[in-house]
Amino acid sequence: MRTKWIVGITVSLALALVVLFVLGRETFHAEITIDATPEEVWSVLIDVSGYADWNPLLVPISGEIVEGAEVVYRMTQPDGTQSNMTSGIGKMIALKELHQHAGIPGILTAHHSYLLEPTQGGTRLIQHEVDNGIAMLFWDSSWVQPTYEKVNQALKLHIERLTESQR
Repeated sequence: MRTKWIVGITVSLALALVVLFVLGRETFHAEITIDATPEEVWSVLIDVSGYADWNPLLVPISGEIVEGAEVVYRMTQPDGTQSNMTSGIGKMIALKELHQHAGIPGILTAHHSYLLEPTQGGTRLIQHEVDNGIAMLFWDSSWVQPTYEKVNQALKLHIERLTESQR
């Protein structure tokens, strides 16, 4: 009888954790068109030494953006709070896709992608992120979407200034 109780409690806890994990999911999506070629946009995205010139959220402090590597970023939230975040560089398709992931599975994970699509006269840049985990139920993520939009604007201005000076 005691074994049935233990199994019942264990199964109930496992189901509760699964439900909390599924409920703790949020997606962020920001797009912008940049007056530059995919090559020009890509070269800025993979140049860790230049992030401080344009990125108000994440600045790499170690590592490089190559598939399979890890990059440690200094993250600055809009309220000025700073922390270090380690991100694994996943799949990369030159001039098209850059995937990164961070976090602790089950607690809080982030799967972030930059997607580049050529357009007439430029490049559409898409940032897409899915955050999962129990911590999402307790974390105020209201600042993330507007910050990604701000990052896109900053990247656009930076690249268009660079390309304008080179033309």
